[in-house]
Amino acid sequence: MEVSIEYSAKLLNEANDIVLTTHIHPDGDALGSLLACYEYLSAQGKKVRMIIDDEVPRAFKFLSGSGKIEQPPITPVTPDLFVVLDASDLERVGKVSTVVKAPILNIDHHISNVKFADYWYIDSRAAATGEMIFKIFKQENANITGGMAEALFTAIATDCGFFRYANTSSDTLQFASELVALGAKPNVISEQLDTKPRVVVEMLPSVLKTLEIVECGQARQIASITLTKELASKLKDETEGFIDYPRNIDGVDIAIMFKEADTNNIRVSLRSKTADVSKLALSFGGGGHARAAGCTIAENLDRAKYLVVEAAKAQLFAGH
Repeated sequence: MEVSIEYSAKLLNEANDIVLTTHIHPDGDALGSLLACYEYLSAQGKKVRMIIDDEVPRAFKFLSGSGKIEQPPITPVTPDLFVVLDASDLERVGKVSTVVKAPILNIDHHISNVKFADYWYIDSRAAATGEMIFKIFKQENANITGGMAEALFTAIATDCGFFRYANTSSDTLQFASELVALGAKPNVISEQLDTKPRVVVEMLPSVLKTLEIVECGQARQIASITLTKELASKLKDETEGFIDYPRNIDGVDIAIMFKEADTNNIRVSLRSKTADVSKLALSFGGGGHARAAGCTIAENLDRAKYLVVEAAKAQLFAGH
């Protein structure tokens, strides 16, 4: 059932035992939204747990409360409400969906959302799920702490490229301004996110050597980089920003990063300047935004690269 901001707030208010989750490979929007919700609900005396089927990336561990995020338990969990944030389908939350049994409230902004939940509040016009959470807080006249403001600013800023992407709206900038007034410090957040381990800088030349460019006519190109299992193991999860290198090349419309997690498990990140890569990701069981999306393909690396590049070529030649 599609629900409003008001009804979403009502569901959160009425539940006393809540589990919060978000998608695997969590980004700034996923974690920022999760942590802000956790602090807001916990402050009301509710029993709240954050469970993610993945590790918290190093870059986001500065956010208040990140150390309280749990891995999926072995035994079933039966709260009053299961809140799925920033995920467009249930598979995106991994094992959490198999151990948590409760009515699901999905709060999400992805245009590719399949409306899997019992209740869904979806706004594809929002730049980030963090914007939607902030709207709920404003609706409820919530006491927004500095930690919550920091988490929500991180959520919004990271999902719109720190206000550089096409999804940046006047609302996005207004919300960011309000969050700064509430205690978010953009300089501190950006410094945390921009700081990289030495190995990332040292391995960058090896990553860029994998650059491949495919001509698609009308001065439109596809550019890709590839992280083999060997490269990926050295970098661990420190690959944020790598895809910007092929995306920023003049003439490139679709940028792709292939990351070999296992022999038949390839993680694909997609970025674009004009093409709707959410459609491309959705065709492989993934999802995301028009300009930033991703999927996981159960093929070997060469086959996955062929399939995704051919699909991207077809999309560009079709003019979508």
